[in-house]
Amino acid sequence: MAVDAARGSEEAFTSAGATRVMGGACRVVGLDAAGAELIRLGENALFRLASVPVIVRIARSIEYLSSARREVAVSRWLAREGFPAARVVDDLEQPVVVDGHPVTFWHLIVEDGRAATYGELGAVLRDLHSLALPDGLELPRYDAFGRSDLRLERGVGVADDDLDFLRKRGQELKEKLEELRFESSLGPVHGDAHTDNLMVDRTGVVYLIDFENFCVDHPEWDLEVAAHEYARLDWVTDEQYAAFVGAYGRDLREWHGFETLCAVQEFKMTTWLMQNVAEGEEVAAEFARRMASLRDESAPRRWLPY
Repeated sequence: MAVDAARGSEEAFTSAGATRVMGGACRVVGLDAAGAELIRLGENALFRLASVPVIVRIARSIEYLSSARREVAVSRWLAREGFPAARVVDDLEQPVVVDGHPVTFWHLIVEDGRAATYGELGAVLRDLHSLALPDGLELPRYDAFGRSDLRLERGVGVADDDLDFLRKRGQELKEKLEELRFESSLGPVHGDAHTDNLMVDRTGVVYLIDFENFCVDHPEWDLEVAAHEYARLDWVTDEQYAAFVGAYGRDLREWHGFETLCAVQEFKMTTWLMQNVAEGEEVAAEFARRMASLRDESAPRRWLPY
């Protein structure tokens, strides 16, 4: 379902523009947009409707249409499995496209005010990875490097020697990854397995959210996130990581490919931050810190989270 699908890519992704898209999408599906509240404007815009307990999720551009379709399909599959995860509104045909923006509609999860724990993350991933993918659910393989190549092509305000280093580093990592042999079989992978992608409702149920990077691949890609933040970035405490490992039943640091996955993650994190070097001195300083780390494998990663 589409409404003026080509126009939105010409406009900046602003709160005002997202509000117009939200209103148009609600009209298409027959929901009341009056009093809707913008609760986040980032990679996506999220609105909470006042009329019904529904979240409206607006993607940044038409290039995200296939991802939006995948999110809807994954949510419906997890619902059939009885898996605690974000649910799309079933009786709506979606995604809809308004002014070049894919829009999806989700049931509101009313949180209890606390963040999910690393133990809960380990338990959710254990249960997710144990599921068998159904026939007919088309999922891509994990995109280990994301949009890194495109970011390097469009690099603005970054020194040429930094760009040259990153291009060379990216090619080296792609070759190392091709040689890596995984010990696990393919299965469902969330693709962005952070505690921020869990929500705890008022009854204590932990829900998995954000299926934008959901794919079929090796579960090591999900386990790498917490292990990397603990072993390399020192963003996770001993107690938190012990709870994660205890709940999941595996410590990825013991696997021979762990360092390779960490290197890929750090490369991707650096190219992501590179896009924002013009935003201020703090971001530029963090980018310089990350570049210095990538040039010295033995250097501690004293990175700040962004």
